[in-house]
Amino acid sequence: MKIVILDGYTENPGDLSWEGFEKLGSLTVYDRTPSEQIIERIGNANIVITNKTPITASTLESCPNIKYIGVLATGYNIVDTAKAKKMGIPVTNIPTYGTNAVGQFTIALLLEICHRIGHHAQAVKAGKWETSPDFCFWDYPLIELADKTLGIIGFGRIGQKTAQIAHALGMKVIAHDENSVPNNPIADYASLDEILQKSDVISLHCPLTSATEGIINKNSIGKMKDGVIILNSSRGPLIVEQDLADALHCGKVYAAGLDVVSVEPIKGNNPLLKTKNCFITPHIAWAPKESRQRLMDIAVANLDAFIKGTLQNLVNEY
Repeated sequence: MKIVILDGYTENPGDLSWEGFEKLGSLTVYDRTPSEQIIERIGNANIVITNKTPITASTLESCPNIKYIGVLATGYNIVDTAKAKKMGIPVTNIPTYGTNAVGQFTIALLLEICHRIGHHAQAVKAGKWETSPDFCFWDYPLIELADKTLGIIGFGRIGQKTAQIAHALGMKVIAHDENSVPNNPIADYASLDEILQKSDVISLHCPLTSATEGIINKNSIGKMKDGVIILNSSRGPLIVEQDLADALHCGKVYAAGLDVVSVEPIKGNNPLLKTKNCFITPHIAWAPKESRQRLMDIAVANLDAFIKGTLQNLVNEY
């Protein structure tokens, strides 16, 4: 069984092992694959493992030996799953591996906004505390979260993990999800309008669909409290970025903490780059070593199941 990994670097920049895949076949790993080399690098491989390298219909037609595609992520829109289904090629993904990491990171973004820890640490090194006439100083308002309302849009595993941590901080949590479960002990379910109107902090944890794309826009921001904080560690296109930038500039939105943007890597003309009180991190919420090891283990288990004649985490059932 010939296995090719097209873009392994983000999953394993050198601190993990590919040993699990090596035990299942003849393995070739590329750190990254440019679009013009995808077909060449797949060649006559039976197993294709990809993270963000696209597998299009034309690629599938040009590589007839493909028997299985494994995606090293939860999202799998980079694969033409419908075409793969027609060709009898199963496509699997990696669900649930990053729940703890992303929930933790979301709250880290919020705490940075509330306390500006990075800024104040640098200010100390720059001598501002040393020269302060008082025993302490701060440059930004400091925010206590207890008794404030966190509104979560999308209440799957990551949304629930975020809610658990927020609950421990004393926050009231309300949540909106198309598949709500009544009597949840950590959140009260609410309509989308209630989330927008009642929340001091709004955190996005919903998938990107035609219904959720641009869910944060000029109109929805207009329904929010003045001074609201917006967090997004889900998908960049959930937010209309120019509308958020405008709201940050005028103060309607106090601050935003974003681990994702509409086009990644971010482009220099993104309006959020020059916006005050906007904290942008480079899509790393998922990336602690523990989380990536979990991802690796699930990816190997997915392939091992396929080789043994069963399928798990299939996304294009046929």
